Amino acid sequence: MTDGQADGRPRLTVIGCGYLGATHAACMAELGFEVLGVDVDVERVKSLSAGRLPFFEPGLAELLSAQVESGRLRFTTSYAEAADFGDVHFVCVSTPQRAGDFAADVSRLDAVVTDLAPLLDRPCVVVGKSTVPVGTAERMRQRLRQLAPAGDAVALAWNPEFLREGHAIDDTVAPDRLVLGLAGGDDPTTEQTLRAVYTGPIAAGSPVVVCDLATAELVKVAANAFLATKVSFINAMAELCEAAGADVTRLAEAIGHDERIGRRFLNAGLGFGGGCLPKDIRAFMARAGELGAGDALTFLREVDAINQRRRARVVDLAGELLDRPWPGARIAVLGAAFKPHSDDIRDSPALNVAGRMHLLGAHVTVHDPKAMPNARRTWPTLAYADTIDDACAGAHLVLLATEWPQFRELDPAALATLVDTPALVDARNCLDPTRWRAAGWTYRALGRP
Repeated sequence: MTDGQADGRPRLTVIGCGYLGATHAACMAELGFEVLGVDVDVERVKSLSAGRLPFFEPGLAELLSAQVESGRLRFTTSYAEAADFGDVHFVCVSTPQRAGDFAADVSRLDAVVTDLAPLLDRPCVVVGKSTVPVGTAERMRQRLRQLAPAGDAVALAWNPEFLREGHAIDDTVAPDRLVLGLAGGDDPTTEQTLRAVYTGPIAAGSPVVVCDLATAELVKVAANAFLATKVSFINAMAELCEAAGADVTRLAEAIGHDERIGRRFLNAGLGFGGGCLPKDIRAFMARAGELGAGDALTFLREVDAINQRRRARVVDLAGELLDRPWPGARIAVLGAAFKPHSDDIRDSPALNVAGRMHLLGAHVTVHDPKAMPNARRTWPTLAYADTIDDACAGAHLVLLATEWPQFRELDPAALATLVDTPALVDARNCLDPTRWRAAGWTYRALGRP
């Protein structure tokens, strides 16, 4: 390890400057480190170097711009520059679902090792943050040492990320836990180096869990599998509540008071989407099968199936509420992002439902506070409106599909004057049905009478 910065702290590189990498780079610079972001996308590097964020995350654009202006944060496409600069290299490339099967595609991780390792001619630490199938880290560690001129002086650690979109800055600078996966037999200074990187969060009280590489890899996918299971559990209860005439929101409130269960993630509705939970639980199942432990995760198939059924059920519920056939019906869909406070539309339940309605012949108009540009590019056959009022004007049915605060705070009486038919499907169970019915709306929601 070199002396790093003038104050003795290590210099950091962040390889892969998408959502995770750009966030990590800006936050580490905010914590006082000199940071070099690395990405093979020339246009992305140009945008980030100018302090422009190519996606939406609350507060991050301002943080990025400030850190670029401070000089602590730079970006490059050069692996040679990164190898010369960095003492700690964070690898933050994506691991999407592999085409044609459930497994994770780790080709971008392999490419990082191939391009970076031959340039590592001095002691350093490579830190994986990407979500990967268990066993990837050890394979990557062996490959690094085979290819790097510095050999065994190149240590590998795994430090999984736990970012929640919409809360990514806080989750980076004040994480609820830090997991440090270390290889047995490595130089003990590896842990010291990582603790030096996270001095601020540790001093502020973030707990540290030190473990082996395989456990660190499993932590992220196990956490996501548990959260997905909790969401699908309450959505399974919503199916039962509909059959029995019960109210899933009161059910969730009652069982959520049990501290062993808790209330968080017990929100019945349209289900989960995004770039993590769906692909992570599928990759988890695939890897368990490869390890001969597939039976351990068979329950995740039903978790996935329940989640997908919610989308079909929302369409059915809307069809029951419409006072006319689907062809020619005007539907306003409020929400395009997979969750509020994000412009991420990957596996968006809102857009999936909008697309299904469009295929049934409806004229579907979508509005979202932040995700409109992404939605237009990916779903060009849908119509889009720049305001809530324009989306709802003349609608025969309104579908609330993403629980943005501005949707939750809508005035039902005012909105009723804009639509053709005051019919609403609250696919997120986030509105007060009494208030909306009092304003003349026919209100329906998943798992409620």
